[in-house]
Amino acid sequence: MSKVTNSGTGDTSGLPELSILDGRHRLAVSGLTIHQDSFSIRYTITPPLSGGDDEASILLFLEAGDDLGRTYSDWGGAFGRSPDGTHTDGSITGQPAVAAGAGAIRARITFLSGGEEFPYALPLPLP
Repeated sequence: MSKVTNSGTGDTSGLPELSILDGRHRLAVSGLTIHQDSFSIRYTITPPLSGGDDEASILLFLEAGDDLGRTYSDWGGAFGRSPDGTHTDGSITGQPAVAAGAGAIRARITFLSGGEEFPYALPLPLP
């Protein structure tokens, strides 16, 4: 069974939005889904990532912890240009399941591009 936070309602209050990749793009977290064995973070990047040779070299890695001290590891994800071409849509998943009683996840996502690391903190409140 899944538990969805700030997803599908248009309400992204409390979810982070930040400048990334040397200020060339804006990342906005659009939702957090809690699964029985993991959690997924959905995001958009505006303007879209290039889609050319540079995009193939961009990787994303997740590390996370919660306010109870539990740690979570990267379980994969995907991203691609939106159908209308105005932004990049993506998601990344962490595991194991979110600890019962946790109130927040402190995610750290790192973009790897051109041999450089671009790390960002994403505080994510839990319902």
